[in-house]
Amino acid sequence: MFARKEDAGYIPVAEGITRKTLVHGKNTLLTEFVLRKGALLPVHRHPQEQTGYLVSGDMLLTIGKDVHEVRAGDSWMIPENVEHHATIITDSVAVEVFSPVREDYLP
Repeated sequence: MFARKEDAGYIPVAEGITRKTLVHGKNTLLTEFVLRKGALLPVHRHPQEQTGYLVSGDMLLTIGKDVHEVRAGDSWMIPENVEHHATIITDSVAVEVFSPVREDYLP
């Protein structure tokens, strides 16, 4: 699968947060998140492992009981079924890989 960058196709996740599935295969799914300053990603968990990279911005990311100050260039991995949430400090962009594929994120 190949995809070119385009501005269409973003879906609201929470107030100030949108996501777009970029590409997916049999075992992985790549998603871009656009996160606005002050947005809150609610506490949640899912059965997929989640690996992320902050392209730009700053946020506080809580994984389980650990709070991380995340800056552009930092990365993380969230094991399956572990609660996590985030507070967005400045406008940010993150890319994340989910494995196995999140069926609810398929275009």
